[in-house]
Amino acid sequence: MSIWQQMFSKRMLIAFIMGMASGLPLLLTGSTLQAWMRGEGVSLEGVGLVSLLGLPYTLKFLWAPLFDRFVPKFLGRRKGWLVLIQICLAVSIALVGLFNPLTSLTLLLSMSFLVAFFSSSQDIVVDAYRRESLSDEELGLGSSLYVNGYRVAMLISGAGALILSDYMSFGFVYMCMGGVMGISALSTLFADEPTITDAPPRTLKESVVDPFVEFFKRDGAIWALAFIFFYKVGDQMASNMTMPLYLDLGFTKSEVGIIVKAFGFWATIAGGLLGGSLMIKLGMVRSLIVFGILQMISTAGFSILAMVGKNESVLAAVVSFENLSAGMGTAAYAAFMASLANKKFTATQYALLSSLMGMTRVFASAPTGYMAASMSYVWFFVFCTLIAIPGLLMIGKLSKMLQPSHR
Repeated sequence: MSIWQQMFSKRMLIAFIMGMASGLPLLLTGSTLQAWMRGEGVSLEGVGLVSLLGLPYTLKFLWAPLFDRFVPKFLGRRKGWLVLIQICLAVSIALVGLFNPLTSLTLLLSMSFLVAFFSSSQDIVVDAYRRESLSDEELGLGSSLYVNGYRVAMLISGAGALILSDYMSFGFVYMCMGGVMGISALSTLFADEPTITDAPPRTLKESVVDPFVEFFKRDGAIWALAFIFFYKVGDQMASNMTMPLYLDLGFTKSEVGIIVKAFGFWATIAGGLLGGSLMIKLGMVRSLIVFGILQMISTAGFSILAMVGKNESVLAAVVSFENLSAGMGTAAYAAFMASLANKKFTATQYALLSSLMGMTRVFASAPTGYMAASMSYVWFFVFCTLIAIPGLLMIGKLSKMLQPSHR
């Protein structure tokens, strides 16, 4: 089967749609919610509380074993949970729109927390579904389409929601987004339930303890966790300081919006598709190396921008290359994590790995403002480039954990 045939197959379409379903709620409990709250006159202290809504995404491994252990009586283990969660998610998103941020802030944040909980739970099941429904050879392309669907949905719930709010109330916007989420539940009905040869865990001990024991018994498990931390740490640290860099160089918000968002979005989409396609030819290990080197080079580009100063052409080139390489690297990164999950404990093990990825983003990015202020932008981005080297050096240690088809 050719790459194009694989890309337009039913399994890949489902991966893309499930990526959209996972990406839609994220900004509705993030920047879009903050924009609504601040526009209604909520204090900065209140707006700051929105960051706590991200906790379910970093702690989802705590309840992930439930999705491996218990099987709904309808549609199967993955589809059954997905439909149930997506219905709850659609309803909770719509209900957020019933509360006024100024007069019912506690209720608004409580309902938004439910959205975040159901959203992170959906991520658990979607990640497990993708691992179980795609063959080892399809994981790279499937992960890239999932990531692209995720980013398209974030555009809808971010920029799309903000544009709609100029023509209707934010409350009605959230109700519309709940309706869009409901369509995802309908699309799940057309997906095929994965065929799993291993029996699901029979007890809570098997679903809670055994996944961690099985993973850490593998040769190279610690190297795999260290790699997950380091592979994109430089890229994540750099991205936290790019917006301040643009503004400090003198770019206007309109210039940033047009150049960074327009060029960056499409470059990321292209990078994800290109990365997924190349992985079929290169295999997992070579893809991680090549895409990792490209990520390093793109991070160094911000140092060049900092030295050049305000230059729209340089900004467009740096942003385009950075987003292209980030899209490729993310596709390989997601496929690698999926490949590590034992299909008997897919939900639990993938949730553990993706939670570690989320913790990396939070904790490694926290001190970047202090670092950029003390080192200057030029040397800060040089540091972000160099800190990616340990992750690349660890790739050789991972081959024992990968299937032969991934090497």
